[in-house]
Amino acid sequence: MAIELFNDGNHVCVAIRDLASGEAVQANQFLIYDSNHAALIDPGGEFTYTALFLEISKYMTVKDLDYVIASHQDPDIVASLNKWLVGTNAKIVVPELWERFIPHFTRPGKTKGRIIGMPDKGMNLELGGINIKAIPAHFLHAEGNFQFYDPKSKILFSGDLGANLCPPEQLDKPAESLNEVMPYMEGFHRRYMNSNRVCRFWANMAAGMDINMLVPQHGRAFTGKAIKEFIVWISELNCGIDLIQQSDYQVP
Repeated sequence: MAIELFNDGNHVCVAIRDLASGEAVQANQFLIYDSNHAALIDPGGEFTYTALFLEISKYMTVKDLDYVIASHQDPDIVASLNKWLVGTNAKIVVPELWERFIPHFTRPGKTKGRIIGMPDKGMNLELGGINIKAIPAHFLHAEGNFQFYDPKSKILFSGDLGANLCPPEQLDKPAESLNEVMPYMEGFHRRYMNSNRVCRFWANMAAGMDINMLVPQHGRAFTGKAIKEFIVWISELNCGIDLIQQSDYQVP
């Protein structure tokens, strides 16, 4: 089921949250639609494709998607790539670092002329009357990783940063306080985020942004004071290589 995060009649941001279940990790997919142009962010694996296609078709002719955007290379992000290459005319937008890995998801030659590589410094993607900002989020958690900021809705699609594996019945209710999701996110961030150094760099950047909603790829969105609370929390978090010791590297 699609949930509208923003809709002013011309510009729509949609989250689809219930397509992954059972053995697969829960994952959110996102559509940004502006002035008859659209971008799909982190479309997920093959088993999400048909249901996601049908949800998107409620807003547009899916064949006419401008972009299919992948924040990084993980299978829950972009394993369905081959189907989107066949089913749409979209350009595939991926980090430059992963550009040569992405063809492994499809047949030889299928990506020729279809891929836009995002440079490490980020870029603007023109979509209708706006520019989606591809914002660097390297090592949070992937080496080449991006988040996407919609300046119209002021939504930051934050990828794995902010992920909270909450109960399914909570998914559609944005968290207004960080305490609401802390039990579902702390362990994940300590393991999957690279280090406090990169967390602080990201927090310094995010603190200067105008964010109305922070929406991760897994779990609930953040609104209100939860956004600032998350930025402060992540800036102080010891994680990843901060926690590794020699005892973690022993021959079994």
